[in-house]
Amino acid sequence: MKAWLRWLILALFAIYFFGPLLSMLDFSTKKNGGGRTGAAWKALVTDEQVRHAIVQSLLLCVATVVLMLVLLVPTMVWVRLRLPRLRRLIEFLCLLPLTIPALVIVVGINGVYAWVNYFFGYSPLVLTFAYVVLVLPYSYRALDASLSSIDVTTLAEAARSLGAGWFTVIVRVVAPNLGAGILSAAFISVALVLGEFTFASLLNYQTLPVVIDLFGKSDSHVSVAASLGTIVFASLLLLLLSFAGRRSRGPKGV
Repeated sequence: MKAWLRWLILALFAIYFFGPLLSMLDFSTKKNGGGRTGAAWKALVTDEQVRHAIVQSLLLCVATVVLMLVLLVPTMVWVRLRLPRLRRLIEFLCLLPLTIPALVIVVGINGVYAWVNYFFGYSPLVLTFAYVVLVLPYSYRALDASLSSIDVTTLAEAARSLGAGWFTVIVRVVAPNLGAGILSAAFISVALVLGEFTFASLLNYQTLPVVIDLFGKSDSHVSVAASLGTIVFASLLLLLLSFAGRRSRGPKGV
């Protein structure tokens, strides 16, 4: 491919990707009467409702990632080592949320969440249970690809022959070799949780996407600033994911 054509494609991609982001930045810093202001961005820190929504969403990301990894990693490793016949069933169950619209899932769990709120209190953090189901398909694929790249059986048998228990095998032997898969699953889960609106809105929880939607009706500048911040944060996570994946693979021939 000629050099000028590569630069043209790169320029078109930059316009396509950064054009809307620059427009959002331009709008969020405009004054109604003309000029520039950082009031909308300052509101992300000073406004109590926005600040609380950001904190709750970040805590929700952490809780979702932790619960997803605690449930998925030991299950997938155990199935590969001891119950290989159930591998297709586990894969089917993990990918099932892709085939069911989020609206249908919300309607189905709405009654269950009345009891969840009763036992755990009315907090956006209880959305962790629903969000784990939502991120399962993407997390499963990331972890499955990482597991397929290593010889789990040999690692487990070597550790067991040295007297290690199954907990040690999973946590201290297999899990450290799944660094890229765990990072992929974690970053993708964070990006999905930060942008999820349907569950939180229909279940009446004040997460960041819901608050952004509310501010869109009263203060569009703050709404756009929060949206841009979320997009940039998720994009940085995915960029870190790509670098982490390259480092975990290492140079060729090693």
